[in-house]
Amino acid sequence: MSKKKILSVFGIRSDAIKMAPLILEIAKYPDIFDNIVCVTAQHREMLDQVLNIFNIIPDYDLNIMQPGQTLASVTSKMIDRLDWVMGEVQPGIVLVHGDNATSFSAALAAFYNKIPVGHVEAGLRSGDKYSPHPEEILRILTGNIANLQFAPTKSNADNLHKSNIHDNIYVTGNTVIDALHLMVKDNYNFKSEELQGINFTDKKTIFMTMHRRDNFGEPMKNIFTAVKRLALQYSNNLQIIYAVHPNQASIQAHEILDNINNIYLIKPLDVEDTHNLYNKCYFILTDSGGLQEEAPALGKPVLVCRTETERPEAVKAGTVKIVGVSEENIYNNAVLLLEDKQEYDKMAKSVNPYGDGHASERIVNILKNHFSL
Repeated sequence: MSKKKILSVFGIRSDAIKMAPLILEIAKYPDIFDNIVCVTAQHREMLDQVLNIFNIIPDYDLNIMQPGQTLASVTSKMIDRLDWVMGEVQPGIVLVHGDNATSFSAALAAFYNKIPVGHVEAGLRSGDKYSPHPEEILRILTGNIANLQFAPTKSNADNLHKSNIHDNIYVTGNTVIDALHLMVKDNYNFKSEELQGINFTDKKTIFMTMHRRDNFGEPMKNIFTAVKRLALQYSNNLQIIYAVHPNQASIQAHEILDNINNIYLIKPLDVEDTHNLYNKCYFILTDSGGLQEEAPALGKPVLVCRTETERPEAVKAGTVKIVGVSEENIYNNAVLLLEDKQEYDKMAKSVNPYGDGHASERIVNILKNHFSL
């Protein structure tokens, strides 16, 4: 029996985190699967951190990232190069993840080559095609191309049915929970020198990430001003750690948050440091999508600085609260978690809706059945 070639394609840090446990699970079956990895390096440095942590060496590295790249230029470049990769590899299926330019480009290149596509983390929807932009539309387009839909939750599967996608939909849980289980350790020592000197025992810690282009400008100013108020008001018993994304948000962050003793503006962390920092913090303030899935698995409330989410299951479960982008709303909800233990416990002890850490195993079993193995 000839082995089935599985080509996994991803290009950014968050997708690498979520695809890594799946790639490692596929690697457990070398007798039936040829496990091939292609990275576009849509984001270079942060992607490489994840590859190193999980010891994944790509078979193809397209090294797409260029200074000042636009979505149009990076997409066209990726489609062209991925078309060549697929022609050379001739995989039995292409696996893509999520909702970015790499996911869509790989799915379209596979379609052009009449190769089936498996969409990991399928079926998320915000309901607004411009928010998050461009992710909402890219996920919809990828889902319409895909042959196998790996939906993290039942409501994601329901979204696919509402989108007139009815075949080969599987509820698997989210692979990011698998990654968390691989990474988090009770007695973890941080590699980041910036974190090594921080006392996590005597003060409550808010961990924050802010990077979405939807929030550039006035919304980001409101967020950072609220954070500054919190830091100054609780200067004796609170510290805020912000992993600053290297985009336009960093300029506003330094303008507003520099030189405040209990605010630490640090460089982006590798995945192992990041996941273990979640575990040590009190709650999380973010505009990220993936964090809404990850932190609740560790019992950490998440306040989301957006006006909508493509992950409503977490809101419904009570692990996540959408607080918008107004200064007062962000500040008031953060104060509530800091001062009201009952409100905090309500969020921290809610059941995480994104799975049990075995999503990768389920996906691999589905692939075995798909290839009649």
